[in-house]
Amino acid sequence: MAMSIQSRIDGARNRTFMTQYLEALSLVERLHRLLLDVIKDEFERLGILEINAVQALLLFNVGDNEVTAGELKTRGYYQGSNVSYNLKKLVEAGYMHHQRCEIDRRSVRVRLTEKGRNVQDIVEKLFLRHADGLESRAVLNPSGIEEINSALRRVERYWSDQIRYIY
Repeated sequence: MAMSIQSRIDGARNRTFMTQYLEALSLVERLHRLLLDVIKDEFERLGILEINAVQALLLFNVGDNEVTAGELKTRGYYQGSNVSYNLKKLVEAGYMHHQRCEIDRRSVRVRLTEKGRNVQDIVEKLFLRHADGLESRAVLNPSGIEEINSALRRVERYWSDQIRYIY
């Protein structure tokens, strides 16, 4: 039996959306890797070789806060073993202070040292240069970046719901 015209249209629409969705997933993944490469290049240019891009980004994300590894994981920045390993390395290298929690002795709170704040400043200046370049070269305007952020937040919410409420 022949497919109805509507079924064929719906099938084509679904394939087109799927193709676009897969392209978006690929872009997100490539952009994350590229961001790490950009950070790595900046640190190599400055001669800072004892930390990697993931660790520099972690220091940037911690900022002025005092956090636990679990808090970084729940904020969605890092996976569990990855964050624990990197925090340990950053403490050993003097980029972070760590202190056992008074209430829960298993939990360790971390915050940046002066050395860690210097890395945070480098990453912040890099991101400021990028934001300025994106806007001044008309790669993105304020409404364009708002649209991107809004769309990505909706995808994040949808994926989070898929994890929490598997239907």
